[in-house]
Amino acid sequence: MFDLHRLRLLRELKHRGTLAAVATALSYSPSSVSQQLSQLETEVGVPLLEPIGRRVRLTPQAEILVAHTEAVLARLERAEADIATSLSGLTGTLRIASFQTAALALVPTALTLLREEHPALRVHVTQAEPEAALPALLARDFDLVVAEEYPGDPGPRPAELHQEDLRQDPLRLALPAPPDEAASSHMSGARSALLACAERPWVMEPHGSAARRWATTLCRTAGFEPDVRFESTDLLLHLRLVEQGHAVALLPDLVWGGRRPAVRLVPLPRGQRARRLFTAVRAGRSTHPGVLACRQALRQAADMPAG
Repeated sequence: MFDLHRLRLLRELKHRGTLAAVATALSYSPSSVSQQLSQLETEVGVPLLEPIGRRVRLTPQAEILVAHTEAVLARLERAEADIATSLSGLTGTLRIASFQTAALALVPTALTLLREEHPALRVHVTQAEPEAALPALLARDFDLVVAEEYPGDPGPRPAELHQEDLRQDPLRLALPAPPDEAASSHMSGARSALLACAERPWVMEPHGSAARRWATTLCRTAGFEPDVRFESTDLLLHLRLVEQGHAVALLPDLVWGGRRPAVRLVPLPRGQRARRLFTAVRAGRSTHPGVLACRQALRQAADMPAG
């Protein structure tokens, strides 16, 4: 019988990449993690790690063990969900990660609903972009992630995760506008409006993000390379730069939070007009009453009219 604790360490190594990262996440010393994995190798009777420079990687036999460990942990999470369902009240801790605009526009309302319905449920919220939050969900750092997916840029859908749609969030080209033009919502021709911004400064999210890939592809399809002078994951900074005439941007409607836009908004070409918002949880935890309650609260928040 293999030791489950050591199997979890091996699984952590697969998800986190280094012994040091595993040690930090679990509050162990790297030497302790290494010793535990060496003992697991002795139990299994085959090498589980092989050196690659200063790092290590899992052998094919270790990958087999990790796959079985994932199945065992998923089954244990289902058991935890069944026990929680059998209780009369919802207690415990739920760890949520959300990207910025959803954290501002949806999460506070969802927290209010959860507090009213389940006052004994303790909720922790971390702002994190999907590129970091979804791998952390697999690593069991979070219980639920609020994420986004841009048009034409679908992310991976691991079998270990269960996704559920929240809503479509419209995307628009945002241009500086004087106050008397702030209510303008269209210009002639979506592609021509983009092309008219070819010589303007742009603000976009950093390289490597899904939003940046989508925005760059959108501009190139329109026939130009955007002059990106400002980079930030903070969409409120994007908005401020547009409002003060320093840049143009591609902004989601969620950024307004019920406020009246103070910039000129132009529709984008068909097929590029909305991003998908969704929640993701580990499959074994999808029936946990805390997860079900949180998803319901987020859906309610997403369905509420702006304002």
